Amino acid sequence: MPGDLYHEGSRDLQDRFDTRRLADRLEQVTVRDELDDGDREFVAGCDMFFLATADAEGRPTCSYKGGDPGFVRVVDPRTIAFPDYDGNGMFRSMGNLLANPHVGLLFIRFDLRRRLRMEGVASIDPDDPLAAAFAGARFVVRVRAERVFPNCPRYIHEYRLVERSPFVPTEDVEPPVPAWKRRDWARDVLPAGDPARE
Repeated sequence: MPGDLYHEGSRDLQDRFDTRRLADRLEQVTVRDELDDGDREFVAGCDMFFLATADAEGRPTCSYKGGDPGFVRVVDPRTIAFPDYDGNGMFRSMGNLLANPHVGLLFIRFDLRRRLRMEGVASIDPDDPLAAAFAGARFVVRVRAERVFPNCPRYIHEYRLVERSPFVPTEDVEPPVPAWKRRDWARDVLPAGDPARE
């Protein structure tokens, strides 16, 4: 929520480097609790983001989430939704959401050299009505925004897309089986119904 962005550790470093005034001003002019029209357009055009989660003890992890542009849906000014696709079965990030729903998301468009941060509270509903809108989704994650703010882009390297991943689920196209699922150490422990078992 705007107004509680900084804690004692942040303030200690701000005071040490004389940036408290700057930090306060940035909070005043950039931090909000809704996605504005520009944010919504930016998020809709993203084909990836990074998701930071922590377990019940506060141990963090960060994961990459990718898909075709539009795989993150802006449901309303405070809520986004994205699919959980088949992964490695560890459910580290998604399991963390069930233990500690507080998340951080970093959206980056390397081609535009622009990024956006979103912090909020995540939820998983196995019966989410949006699940049918995402080909290949196991379930849908919704995040209710508490803070949304742009992030300084000056250290973003410029990259160009060479090729989209063939593993991203799409309508009427069965994605290829990842090679690691066909290795001896994995085949006998794959879940029932996994195409790699065939």
